[in-house]
Amino acid sequence: MFRRKVQPLDDVLNQFLRQGGLEAPLLQKRLLDAWDSVAGTVVARYTQEKFIRNQTLFVKLQSPALRADLSMMQSELVKKLNAAVGSMVITGVRFY
Repeated sequence: MFRRKVQPLDDVLNQFLRQGGLEAPLLQKRLLDAWDSVAGTVVARYTQEKFIRNQTLFVKLQSPALRADLSMMQSELVKKLNAAVGSMVITGVRFY
């Protein structure tokens, strides 16, 4: 009889992405996409652009008042965004 090493497809895909160096960019993309749902629709309307550099999420906001409010909630946003992705992708958030 043949003995095969059976693995779930999820494990095989994750291993393939990790070996190809594509896991981190994919997680970063998922985190950026999760911003609207985590931050809320009101904040999403005032968000102009967002990007990740050196494990820090940079978010450009139109409203200075909103920028000040969200600055006080940085640690909570980091926890919620990382939880939405299911991995530790960012360590901080900066608003400009």
